Amino acid sequence: MGTMVNIEQLATGVPGLDELLGGGLPQFSFNLIAGVPGCGKTTLAHQIMFSLATPDQPALFLTILGEPPLKMLRYQQQFSFFDANAINGTVHFVNLSEETLSGDLDRVLHRIAEEVVAHKPAFVFVDSFRSVLRSSLSSDDTRNKVEHFVQELAMIMTSWQATTFLIGEYAEPGDVNPVFTVADGILWLRQSVQRNSMVRKIEVFKMRGQASMPGLHSFRIGKNGIRIFAPVRIPDHEETEREIPRVLLGIPKLDDMLGGGIPQGYSLLVAGPSGSGKSILASTFLAEGARQGEAGVIAAFEQRPRRKSRNPILAELVKDGVVSVVNTGSPDLSIDEVIVLLINEIRRTNATRVVLDSLSGFELALAPTFRTDFRESMLRLVTTLTDAGTTVVMTSELEDRYTDLRFSPYGTAFLTDAIIVQRYIEVESRLRRVIAVVKVRASHHSDELREYTIDENGLHIGEMLVEQEGLLGGRPTKKRDNMVSGREKHMHDTEA
Repeated sequence: MGTMVNIEQLATGVPGLDELLGGGLPQFSFNLIAGVPGCGKTTLAHQIMFSLATPDQPALFLTILGEPPLKMLRYQQQFSFFDANAINGTVHFVNLSEETLSGDLDRVLHRIAEEVVAHKPAFVFVDSFRSVLRSSLSSDDTRNKVEHFVQELAMIMTSWQATTFLIGEYAEPGDVNPVFTVADGILWLRQSVQRNSMVRKIEVFKMRGQASMPGLHSFRIGKNGIRIFAPVRIPDHEETEREIPRVLLGIPKLDDMLGGGIPQGYSLLVAGPSGSGKSILASTFLAEGARQGEAGVIAAFEQRPRRKSRNPILAELVKDGVVSVVNTGSPDLSIDEVIVLLINEIRRTNATRVVLDSLSGFELALAPTFRTDFRESMLRLVTTLTDAGTTVVMTSELEDRYTDLRFSPYGTAFLTDAIIVQRYIEVESRLRRVIAVVKVRASHHSDELREYTIDENGLHIGEMLVEQEGLLGGRPTKKRDNMVSGREKHMHDTEA
């Protein structure tokens, strides 16, 4: 057996695509970019082309029956990756519509071979490839002709050592197709519309010789072109037998109730009804980090962190640059998009504290197609953030139902390491607030139910309402034995 051939992987220049492919695009591979009209096939092809093409390794873009090159380029110029100086230099556009309309596949092949000889490209793009096949549908032995055409084209490109991309309009991977068989790689682009949301996804349907990531992955088309939100992989780090340091929330008595703060790298769920101070608690956690010299990141799905009137603590932290804000205003969000945005900010700022405010707003911000898998997605999100070494605080809107003690409407309580619950109670015709630490995994914590207040300086933990019972029912009553023991104590003091 001879020496093993090492296939070089090319960086595509499309954020997230190299991770999906398993490191990059195999050099000299024969690829198909497939999908329905409007899903971003031509944009993806152009982005890859402008990234890969150099004076030494030029690209050839062959347009068939689709748009004329001039019209196509007018739209592609809107993207930042487009380089007008590269046209007719490192990138050549050739229109083959005349040969295609003749319906003679051999004539099309001959012209492609001529152009390859003339330009000696390292990269060849054929758009839209399916037009070539449609032009020959009148003949009886179409399938044989198509199969012959595809195999001949693959041979021409391989012999010229060109990395090739066929762009084709296919709805779904259906019957066995000669193109699918010959292709080394198939990238399938999809778009789905649910209610008023439109989500684009990409799948590496096939990629020979390397371990690509399975499944559908969301992407977005913006001014910089296509950006794919591939699952974030955090490198494994060795676990050491050491005591986990504690991270303070910055609310002294609450930190005491937690057993000295939250263990570093834990996730904390703060659950409570509207107006109970969840966002203030989360902001105080970030402010305490800033005091300790730690950077923070917030993904706010309800209030804009920069608006001072809403949350002055957070607005100051953002203004001072110690807390960065992840943009969650994009329509039709996916969980992977939020994970990628958060991890990028964490790496950029070396942040150790992360806030998600709130899960209720997060679910509403997601495109409908992602809501069915919300629990599984949240587990992936929390695991990724804590694996990255950050301490995470999440808030969750909770209807104050006094008949049951629930901590999250999503059933996500199980995936967090610690839970703080807030409730309203009525005492003597006044609405008061109580707080409790329900859980801190593998750690001692207080079981007290304490009253707390909120003012312009934040959240303040008070005393236990020892004279009241039935606090979790919302309408507590005074303890009878307390009243009796109080009378007995008074009588004893009088006698003394």
